[in-house]
Amino acid sequence: MQGLASPVAGAMTVFVSIEPQKYIVQHIGRQWVDVRVMVPPGASPHTYEPKPAQMAALADTRLFLSIGVAFEDAWLPRFAAINPGMRIAASDQDIKKLPITGHGNHHDASQADPSMHDPHIWLSPPLIKIMADNTLEALIAVDPAHADHFKTHHASLLRELDTLDRQIRELLADAAGTRFMVFHPSWGYFAKTYGLIQVPIEVGGKEPKPAQLQHLIREARAAGIKVIFAQPQFSDRSAQVIAQAIDGSVIVADPLAFDLMNNLLRQAEAIMQAAR
Repeated sequence: MQGLASPVAGAMTVFVSIEPQKYIVQHIGRQWVDVRVMVPPGASPHTYEPKPAQMAALADTRLFLSIGVAFEDAWLPRFAAINPGMRIAASDQDIKKLPITGHGNHHDASQADPSMHDPHIWLSPPLIKIMADNTLEALIAVDPAHADHFKTHHASLLRELDTLDRQIRELLADAAGTRFMVFHPSWGYFAKTYGLIQVPIEVGGKEPKPAQLQHLIREARAAGIKVIFAQPQFSDRSAQVIAQAIDGSVIVADPLAFDLMNNLLRQAEAIMQAAR
């Protein structure tokens, strides 16, 4: 996203929960939006607590775009209380979410806890398009004067996402059914979109016990897995143990990276290389 203009005087302040949302809002709003992010790089949206300065900044914010990550459950009502005039819109509206699966039931989503939904919708280009539609609607509702501007750049973003989707499908054309191992089950929508199987290491957000770790090592060997994907928001200890046992390696893949389109392309390339 190099070359995007900085916010102009009078630009609408928009708060989002995570960095990938900022990418979408900036791509559509360009110089007419000043985007702030609640969860900083390296922090976890599962447990984040907003800082006093962020809470104070909400008083002058016209729009908050939620996405369904865990910290919002407790904090969205407080955000609304600070600024009753602020519009709160859901980026994840009209997206059917997958149940979260832990290791041991990643083969069968029907065995997952139906009350726990996977929030990582920004890791699938077709779902990002729906997020972009929701973002466009919210921006126009708050700033109708720039509706044509928003629509033009929204259309451009959709075209780029279609191109990205084609690139990833071409990269992974021969990888259908490939298993890839991750610590935290962030890549479920990516896996579903491209016919892959995500194998999570963690159990309910916790490190696996020794017996569970041995099961994962056996599974990795049986599937020919040689690369374990860790992420900066979580410890990579278990991933390193498994990688050492299978004579493999650990790659850090950040599902919360700002440049979500390049991030998805890099992940596809890494999975393709690991499958060879």
